[in-house]
Amino acid sequence: MTQENTPSLIDPAKFIIRGIHLDLTDALKQIAMEKASRLLRHNDHIIRVRIDLEHDKTRGSADQFVAKGRIEISGPDLIASVHSEDAYKSLDFLVDKLDGQLRERHNHRKDKRNHPHPAEIEAGLPKV
Repeated sequence: MTQENTPSLIDPAKFIIRGIHLDLTDALKQIAMEKASRLLRHNDHIIRVRIDLEHDKTRGSADQFVAKGRIEISGPDLIASVHSEDAYKSLDFLVDKLDGQLRERHNHRKDKRNHPHPAEIEAGLPKV
């Protein structure tokens, strides 16, 4: 079997990845973009995904890495934060949390669209 080189579906313009008190390597940036790219499958209206990975030295030995994510989308932005002892684990948990928020938002909108509430009109309608 031969493998074809498929073009990457990751649009780097939609991602902002920053390191706070941490130098991000190219490999860590690439992994963060690959993991966060699964968020784009839910909605075409996502403007930008921003991920901040912070090394918090004040926490002691446990939970030193904080991953914060913000999805800019039409309507209110989706925001999540996760603490963990490993940077890669923090990224995994953050993407899972944001993915759940997007899924919940989509299901909520779908329910509103498929099950509209009847409008209550207090005044009588005029006869034509």
